[in-house]
Amino acid sequence: MSLPDGLPMTVPMSGLPARVRIHEVGPRDGLQNEKAVVPVEVKAEFIRRLADAGLSTVEATSLVRPEWVPQLADAEQLVPLLKDVPAELPVLVPNQRGLERAMALGVRRIAVFGSATETFAQRNLNRSVDESLAMFEPVVARAREAAMRVRGYLSMCFGDPWEGPVPVRQVVAVAKRLMDLGCDELSLGDTIGVATPGHVRELLARLGDAGVPADRLAVHFHDTYGQALANTLAALEHGVTTVDASAGGLGGCPYAKSATGNLATEDLVWMLDGLGIESGVDLGRLTATSVWMAGHLGRPSPSRTVRALSQKET
Repeated sequence: MSLPDGLPMTVPMSGLPARVRIHEVGPRDGLQNEKAVVPVEVKAEFIRRLADAGLSTVEATSLVRPEWVPQLADAEQLVPLLKDVPAELPVLVPNQRGLERAMALGVRRIAVFGSATETFAQRNLNRSVDESLAMFEPVVARAREAAMRVRGYLSMCFGDPWEGPVPVRQVVAVAKRLMDLGCDELSLGDTIGVATPGHVRELLARLGDAGVPADRLAVHFHDTYGQALANTLAALEHGVTTVDASAGGLGGCPYAKSATGNLATEDLVWMLDGLGIESGVDLGRLTATSVWMAGHLGRPSPSRTVRALSQKET
């Protein structure tokens, strides 16, 4: 898919990183929220096309019990189809059983998924925050012993649909405990999309004060209130260089019904290209991939960039 000649214009801003690594979550966080189950062959092709578009990290699936997330129940069938994909392909694991499955599949990168709030911890993991961290401890330890890279997700960092505002000090305390388990990287989740740039800057600053530097952090914004790009820019200004995004803006959260789609990867890449920040992603190929997937899902992509560029092709 061709882009408009010379657009977006490259106009850099001072104080921003030269390169950003996009952690693509569409195949996992995106497809887990779809009502229909996407065939495993389509998932594999989706991941292959995302890697071909230049995405170096594509979160492939989740190794949870099938009844929890039936849309991702085919992980054992999917992962062997991806052996030739030129990208890092982490998977989400909820517990030691999930780690065992990942190791049996030859997976080298995993993620664990925690919560900054008690209510979401109970609804998502059926455990308290303390109990969930205790569950993750042996998972992270064993993964590190096996020389696997471990990412920690922390959800509800900016607001919770049941508890409301989440104090920054509470998020920092749980984040520090999750990192102290041995995670290589921590992704801060705005699960219901209520963050604003000042809130983002404050949380990042307080995490830095607590010994969690920006180069160990990623940000994961949902666009419920149209703030995802503004929040991303605030994080980049603070020194964060890893941003989660979902091709075509797919996603939500099956346990938080007010959560709408993730930040669209295409919208992020358009902004990064305009700022002169390298991502390694070919926006035309990525957009074509999201148009292709939208056809399989039977509905248009919510990404503004996908819609703008695909309309120019018609």
